[in-house]
Amino acid sequence: MRILLLHNRYRLAGGEDAVYEAECAMLRARGHQVTALVENNDSIGGGWSSVRAAASSVYSRPWRRRISAAIVRERPDVLHVHNFFPRISPSVYYAARENGVPVVQTLHNFRLLCPNGLLLRGDRPCIACLGKPLAWRGVIHGCYRGSRSGSAAVAAMLATHRVAGTWDTMVDAYIALTEFGRRMFIAGGYPAERIVVKQNFVRDPGVGDGKGGYALFVGRISMEKGVRTLLEAWQRLAYPPLKIAGDGPLRLALQREFRDLANVEWLGGRPAVEVARLMGDACALIIPSLYYEGMPLTLLESFAAGTPVIASDLGAMASMVENGRNGLRFESGDADDLAAKVEWMWTHDSEWAAMRRAAREEFEEKYTEESNYPLLMATYELARRVRSTAERGVTGSLTCGCADDRRD
Repeated sequence: MRILLLHNRYRLAGGEDAVYEAECAMLRARGHQVTALVENNDSIGGGWSSVRAAASSVYSRPWRRRISAAIVRERPDVLHVHNFFPRISPSVYYAARENGVPVVQTLHNFRLLCPNGLLLRGDRPCIACLGKPLAWRGVIHGCYRGSRSGSAAVAAMLATHRVAGTWDTMVDAYIALTEFGRRMFIAGGYPAERIVVKQNFVRDPGVGDGKGGYALFVGRISMEKGVRTLLEAWQRLAYPPLKIAGDGPLRLALQREFRDLANVEWLGGRPAVEVARLMGDACALIIPSLYYEGMPLTLLESFAAGTPVIASDLGAMASMVENGRNGLRFESGDADDLAAKVEWMWTHDSEWAAMRRAAREEFEEKYTEESNYPLLMATYELARRVRSTAERGVTGSLTCGCADDRRD
């Protein structure tokens, strides 16, 4: 197949960027002709810069022209969009439709349901804007980067394309990462018959032995990742020691606040090879997130290493981590409950050894590249069937509102 991949990278590389790169490499390795177009957020800062970026997410005529030119040049069988926010915009869907190219959109996060993309307000999950014609609560609370202006711009993007029918008519297949994510998007008004579940995958790092004698956190040091809950739990624990690999806006503040914790080691950012080794040697990976994670790659990497996971009982993690089989779950934000689960793990060696085997089996069954590839191909074929039976021509009011792109 000839595949046109599109992705708007984040300023700080994360899981979505890694998934995009992995799928691109997988397709090329299997002989497909892949053209990858990428935008970057490097120049977006805070304040008015982020507001302007959010406003540009409604409709980008330059990106519509760029995709049209790429389609004419490359003649792709499918356009696969990983992330269009904020610089690319849904205008690229219209370019594909006018050229007869089916569109697949991966739902890496909840941006199409919520201004901040996390379904989170403060330190609690929030679905106040789910399915609403206008995400006005998200505007009032400044959910996008703490800015009401920026939140209004994102809410306008969502509402404009809802009214124009973009989400219903311009995307032929959506990829949800879990059944939980699929249900949320259906509840938000997206077409159930065109939302398929296709998990992420990771390369096999080999199985570890878990003999390092420590628990591990890997990720961004930010509020929504629940690192404070993690550290509060370790205030209650003497064993095992905790290693924290990652960086983020709260790292220095949390290091100062919890500087008396002698059983916590801050490693900072680490290369992927070293993270894989840390995963294999760890007795458990801790994922204390306060929000509905899409599908954390760290969880898949931990399963691949045969390392059980102790995770918040939220969203996708609640279905991926089977309590007592491949890990344990605790109540999100509850440091006492997390500490109790870690203590149980530390004192039940035989049960934990069985969980290590189950974690690895889970990876081999669901999260390898070999199991992922046919699911992606089936999704592309679904998009092609949907497009072949759809009405010809571009529909929706945006074709009139944005006039003829060639004029500028």
